[in-house]
Amino acid sequence: MENVRSVKLFQGEKWLVITAIIGFLLATGIAIFILFNGPIVEPEGNLENAFSFNAAVAIFILTIAAILPFSQMDDLRKNRIRLYFIFIISYFYLVETIQHFRGINPRFSRAGSIIDIIIGISFGIVSLLIVVLLIQLMIQFFRKSIHNEHFILSIRYSFISIMLALIAGIWMIVIQDRYFGAYGNFIVLHGLGFHALQVLVLQGWFLMKAKVHKRKGNMLLHIGGSAWIISMCLIGFQTVLGESIFQMTLIPVISGFMLVVWLITAFYSFWMFMKVRRIFLTVNKSVPK
Repeated sequence: MENVRSVKLFQGEKWLVITAIIGFLLATGIAIFILFNGPIVEPEGNLENAFSFNAAVAIFILTIAAILPFSQMDDLRKNRIRLYFIFIISYFYLVETIQHFRGINPRFSRAGSIIDIIIGISFGIVSLLIVVLLIQLMIQFFRKSIHNEHFILSIRYSFISIMLALIAGIWMIVIQDRYFGAYGNFIVLHGLGFHALQVLVLQGWFLMKAKVHKRKGNMLLHIGGSAWIISMCLIGFQTVLGESIFQMTLIPVISGFMLVVWLITAFYSFWMFMKVRRIFLTVNKSVPK
């Protein structure tokens, strides 16, 4: 097992980073195509969806590359999970991009052939493999760790949020649609839930680098992380009711308030990080060379 204290972000994860870069390049190419040709490809293709999907998946796998070195897995298990991620993400890039350029919805096609329907079903099955991989990875981070506690705690909250996002994803696979009821849209919970892997982890990284006292840092992460999870649960509940999360009613307002609570803790964490960084730079400038 690696010495967690010596581990750095992205350490040993060159191929996951390359996989993320491929996604960003695909998204850039699609954006340029849209600029000159528009996003709609008949009968049901939408290149804006392909652009946002590839960019979001690239951000996701880049974040996995950042945190995987901290998982305390042995090299064999880490290599295995890395290969699975690369294969699955590459499959997602291909299906999402090719099908939209063909004018076919890659997941919920109503105009495609039987082959396209099979591709959509296989897309859902492969998505379930991501669930298995993420659960395995989550278990590693919920094991006891005595190093980088703030960073690990933020990752734990992120994985709780991801589990909620995965439930939304499975729901969409089952009903073969992102919409539910009159105005509900599970893509909101699915997207926001996954972005916890960036925003909550970044907060933990700020606190780790600022070397904040254990109790104070944990308090900030528990308040911010709990507020984020409550907000995600409320978004999910509002969606199950078949209502839009963007309407000015009680549940969306409370959900928004919880996000504001998280945002305050995140800004405070960033402020402490910048404060320590300014002190460090000031000390370095004052030391004679």
